[in-house]
Amino acid sequence: MIIGITGLNASDNPGPGVAVIRALREEFGPTLTIIGLSYESLEPGIYMDNVVDKTYQVPYPTAGTSALKERLQYIHEQEGLDMIIPNFDSELYNFIKIAPWLNALGIKTFLPTHEQLAARDKINLGEFGKKYGFSVPEGRQLNNLNDLSKAAEDLGYPLVVKGKYYEAYVNNTPDGAQKSFHQLSAKWGLPVIAQQFIKGTEINIAGLGDGRGNTISVIPMRKLYITDKGKAWAGITIEDDSLIKLAQKFVKVTKWKGGFELEIMRDADGELFIMEINPRFPAWIYLTAGAGQNQPAALAKMAMGEDVEPFTEYIVGKMFIRYSWDHITDIADFQQFSAFGELSVAKVNL
Repeated sequence: MIIGITGLNASDNPGPGVAVIRALREEFGPTLTIIGLSYESLEPGIYMDNVVDKTYQVPYPTAGTSALKERLQYIHEQEGLDMIIPNFDSELYNFIKIAPWLNALGIKTFLPTHEQLAARDKINLGEFGKKYGFSVPEGRQLNNLNDLSKAAEDLGYPLVVKGKYYEAYVNNTPDGAQKSFHQLSAKWGLPVIAQQFIKGTEINIAGLGDGRGNTISVIPMRKLYITDKGKAWAGITIEDDSLIKLAQKFVKVTKWKGGFELEIMRDADGELFIMEINPRFPAWIYLTAGAGQNQPAALAKMAMGEDVEPFTEYIVGKMFIRYSWDHITDIADFQQFSAFGELSVAKVNL
């Protein structure tokens, strides 16, 4: 099986790609070939021979579907892709749009619909909660500083300010909120999202739906260490039926197809607030394999037409601890990828 994977960045705000690849290799072993699909030449996964077999540069999502199709056509001619698993929110719209074209080439995907993607968007989260009976914090769309001031009046401080696609900051002052607004709007575009601050315990849920309302896998994780960007740097699987039922309800009412992550806050009264719904696997997805429910492998099997039975058990108390590792490579590899947009890492870089 030959699978194309995006999300090869592995910095302090890592993409899911490397973790997805680790989970796939654990299940399928040496019969699996991984083709990296990278946007930038400094994504670490490009140069890690034990992660990818070959990497190709692909156009940014803003280039549109025509540029993406042209590049993927070339890559498919070289490699004979069986499947592509995209791992960034910002690229999903394009990949969903071209999914029928990919399928005609023999390249499988397992993605939500555009309607499903839009319904759980940060911009629409309030309406989503009302429609399906989920508790969500109040939120406001911000297109300028006047919107920010009005949101602060309505929601108060601390105020959470979120980027359109990624990143969130908790702000205690107007100056801090304005700084976050400018930073996030410059990086991710408008609108920026202001959200009511909910004090409580952070919990993340990684899940997998089959597109027919059935939940194939649910793994809840409590964060043990959080970076300044709010990313989990360590976490542990926990046992909680209410979290499982929440994820199952999400899959049932949306008929979600593919991987997802629910970012949850449990307040002092035990109420579960959905803070965010990410439409793809999280960066900590390898923990699901360690806990006994290999979600990326299950997705790959379903994409290839296999029937996958829902998982019923997982190991509670499994931890992940993320760490930094200085990977040494040659400047020639970097130059090769930067100049030609292709790199096959055929040697072991110590």
